[in-house]
Formats: sequence, C-alpha cells, structure tokens
Amino acid sequence: MSEVKLALIGMGKMGRALAELAPERGFNVVARIERSDAHGGIISRATLDGAEVAVEFTSPDSAAANVRACLAAGCPVVVGTTGWYAERDTVAAEVRQGHGAMLTAPNFSLGVAIFDRVVAEAARLFAGVPGFDVHMVETHHAAKKDAPSGTAASLAHTAEHAGGRAVPITSVRVGSVPGTHELIFDGAFEQVRLVHEARDRRVFAEGALTAARWLVRRRGVFTMQDVLSTPGPIPR
Repeated sequence: MSEVKLALIGMGKMGRALAELAPERGFNVVARIERSDAHGGIISRATLDGAEVAVEFTSPDSAAANVRACLAAGCPVVVGTTGWYAERDTVAAEVRQGHGAMLTAPNFSLGVAIFDRVVAEAARLFAGVPGFDVHMVETHHAAKKDAPSGTAASLAHTAEHAGGRAVPITSVRVGSVPGTHELIFDGAFEQVRLVHEARDRRVFAEGALTAARWLVRRRGVFTMQDVLSTPGPIPR
C-alpha cells in the first residue's frame, strides 16, 4: 500500500483520532491545521504542504470556506463537518466547475453506509404492509450540539424516499455515547428494530481515512455510497 500525504483540517476530537490512526493506515500527516477562519484563510498550497488529500472536521460556519480553500489549492477534501448543508449544493457546483474533488458524509462509518441500504430495503418492504408505524431514535453524547444528528436525518430521508411516508425522529443526548441509530417498525403484535451502534470514535476515523485514500486523483462530488459502489483507489 503506497503512502498518501494527508492534511488534517481541524484538530478536535476527530482530528486527534485521525492523527493517531493515520500512520497505521499508510498515511503521512504532512499538515495539521488547528482551525481555519470563516474565510478559509489559513488553508493554502503552502500550509497544506504537498498533501494529496485533506480531511476536514471543523465547524458549520467554516466548512464551506475550507472546501473552497482546498479547491483553490488543488487539494481533494473529505468533509466530516455537519450542519453546513444549506451551502452544500452551491459548493458542490463550484467543485465540479473547478474540476476539484469533494466527498461529504454525515457519518463515515462503513457500517452506516451499508446500514443506509438496509434501511431503504426495509422501508420499501414495510410500505406494502398495513398496520406498521415507523420511527427513528438516535442517541449521542451529551455534548453533541445538533439534534437530530446528520446521520439520523440522512437515514430518515432514505427511509422516507423508499417507503413513501414521513419518518419522525427522536433525539436523545446523554453521557458519552458515540452514536446509536435505531429504525423501528411497530405493529399491533410485533416489532422490527434495525440498529447501528458505534462503539468507538475510531470507527469514524477509519471510514474517513478509507474515503480519503479513495478520493485521491478523483474529480467530482461524492458520498460514502460511491466508496462502497466503486471500491479501491484509482491506480497510479
């Protein structure tokens, strides 16, 4: 496995988890940018220091600017920040127009990417069965600011699209739970529960690094579903 030069944008909990895991997964962390400003001004060719790909976990108010700065610097970027999606379509159009590369996901767990497909199939099947209500419950640590989580919103959207009905979401914030998402189909005499439970924050770091390696030398706008559908990096 060839070594990939990696830039980390945002050195919070996820940034630190990425920095710890990256060398074990064949990455050379060449840049660690603590936090950019709202204009992405700290990110440049010089500060990225030859990175072949960047992974961005910062805040909703700086994510779009960070992507634009990476685009200007010619560096593909994996974006893990959530809560900035009102700007995503505009930024995505700029990335395509500029022949850059961006991969976004509300959750980088490979299990969640597969779980999304399971949710779609379950919702499609239950759409034809009368008498079942559907509900999503998501649980995260007490410090998580957004509710519902980006993952819950994405999974609910998948279920709604496949099943043709609204999926309400209940959010629970307690303790130090990394993340649990549960889709419930409840009938009068039986219940089906689909659950994905993250046991460690490193699962997100693992998935983000998988996405980063996959994104090198690609052009376009992608999600984790693209990673699942087209496994492996582009050969050198």
